[in-house]
Amino acid sequence: MHTTSGRWVFGLLLALLTALLWGILPIKLKQVLQMMDPVTVTWYRLTVSGTLLFVWLAANRRLPSFSALGHKRKGLVVVAIFGLLGNYVLYLVGLKLLSPGTAQLVVQLGPVLLLVASVFVFKERFSVGQGIGLVVLLAGFGLFFNQRLAELLGSLGTYTTGVLTVVLATSIWVFYALSQKQLLTVWNSQQVMMVIYIGCAALLTPWVHPLEALQLSPLQGWLLLACCLNTLVAYGAFAEALAHWEASRVSATLALTPLVTFVAVAIAAWLWPDYVHAEDINALGYVGALTVVLGSALVALGPSIVAGWRARAARAV
Repeated sequence: MHTTSGRWVFGLLLALLTALLWGILPIKLKQVLQMMDPVTVTWYRLTVSGTLLFVWLAANRRLPSFSALGHKRKGLVVVAIFGLLGNYVLYLVGLKLLSPGTAQLVVQLGPVLLLVASVFVFKERFSVGQGIGLVVLLAGFGLFFNQRLAELLGSLGTYTTGVLTVVLATSIWVFYALSQKQLLTVWNSQQVMMVIYIGCAALLTPWVHPLEALQLSPLQGWLLLACCLNTLVAYGAFAEALAHWEASRVSATLALTPLVTFVAVAIAAWLWPDYVHAEDINALGYVGALTVVLGSALVALGPSIVAGWRARAARAV
């Protein structure tokens, strides 16, 4: 069983770095998508990340061995590749129709859907604390969308299409996450991600237009490079955080990601109003965003909270 190093401060800092990088990512992607299509942007991100991982693993003589997988796990590789590919492309399609903050908030459904799927696939327990967190999260979404509930429920306009596309992207991500969890019993996280990134990039190659990058302004070009490196650095920080801190606490910290996006959008809209537009959300919507974050944290920390309650009750008897 994996045990943490106990350096929880270092783990916290790494988790916060991950939240920061993931929080500002949609703002950068939004600028790049003005001149490039989602498939090509995804191809660049996957190709750069996969190539850098390949070089790193080759230099350290740690390239993955496919002979160790077996027939069943090779099928999991295929599922993981299509799952991540669908997630990346559909997320960018949805982001093109939504604001960065809205897209990032809807992504918070991912860990919840993964938790529900794990109950059925891996027979994991769904605690009372996690159930409370799920209710809080859903209530938060109701508050966040208070201005556009009629549009979401009554029509299939641009906004509704964007939200549904990001929900679909998040749902597909669950298949990737479940497959990756099984592959980690044979390969380490870097080996798994290298294979998935390169596999996804290879599948996308016939439909990409790499010369679109030449149409980018110098600023957009640097932002594209930052998007390519963001995935690699953020994931590395996330994996390292898990080595020093409990997974539930890392997940609870990452629930802050949408708030990072909202703050970053506000700052960017103030500094560069010609490039970034402020979120069109009322006060109740921001309360909803905070509530979603709280619900996500409760879902992550639910088992720990319930275990603490039971331990205190046992000592009191």
